[in-house]
Amino acid sequence: MRFDLIDLRLFCEAVDAGSITAGAERCALALAAASARIRSMEQSLGAPLLTRSRQGVTPTPAGRTLLKHARAVLDQAARLREDLGAFAGGASGEVRLLANTNALTEFLPEALSAFLAAHPQVSVDLEERLSDEIVGLVAEGVADIGIVAGTVNVGALATYPFRSDRFVVVTAVDHPLATQAQVRFAQVLDYDFVGLERSSSLQRFLTGKAAREGHPLRLRVQLRSFDAVCRLVECGVGVGVVPQTTAARAVKTMALSVIDLSDDWAIRDLTIVVRAIGELRPSARHLVESLRA
Repeated sequence: MRFDLIDLRLFCEAVDAGSITAGAERCALALAAASARIRSMEQSLGAPLLTRSRQGVTPTPAGRTLLKHARAVLDQAARLREDLGAFAGGASGEVRLLANTNALTEFLPEALSAFLAAHPQVSVDLEERLSDEIVGLVAEGVADIGIVAGTVNVGALATYPFRSDRFVVVTAVDHPLATQAQVRFAQVLDYDFVGLERSSSLQRFLTGKAAREGHPLRLRVQLRSFDAVCRLVECGVGVGVVPQTTAARAVKTMALSVIDLSDDWAIRDLTIVVRAIGELRPSARHLVESLRA
């Protein structure tokens, strides 16, 4: 068997994404070249590595074994680059960071800009995920660092406090809920919603909460940012659920009413999670230290 680092990374990315096409995109390879590489790996091994279906790809037993070792090899290769990078003037390399919607939109832009300015040889691969997904991916070694809601079970991962915030409801000033000081999420479900796009981890979270209440969200429009949500809410399109930090900023320039959510999950203590701080590569460890500061 002769698998190079590109083969191993492609295989890991394809499994993580559940698609050879997405894996090829992440590795900046043409789909034909990526498919040929994986077929060559299977021919070299003499056994299939992926089960292919209309829903995507999943690893076979042989593929799961390769996945475990491939991640270890890629991690060691990254550590080698970083250790040698120290001789070239400091920490270098790529850090994979996963964060939920709240952390990604409200707190990470400022925190990451400061870190990246101080570490010009480090790049950060940032992806938005649900908190429970992040815990699993960090535990598996797919990501170096995660930022999750403090309510999620993190298992054996090491944790560090990051920020605190809460979700609130925003409405137009003439909306029937506008005079309320506090509401339950179930009460808000009687009204039209302005939400984030379907790929947003927060939107998936709220959709799940609504389904458990037996009252699906009446989404009128879905947007890419909390600020855009507030703009449409101001125009009377519907109500929105946004972080309190967003609402406090928006009311300075928009005619909005801000209403507290009384549900326990509305309070959001954000937590940094890693497998073990001592196992992180220097660049990832520096990022954790920067985020904690």
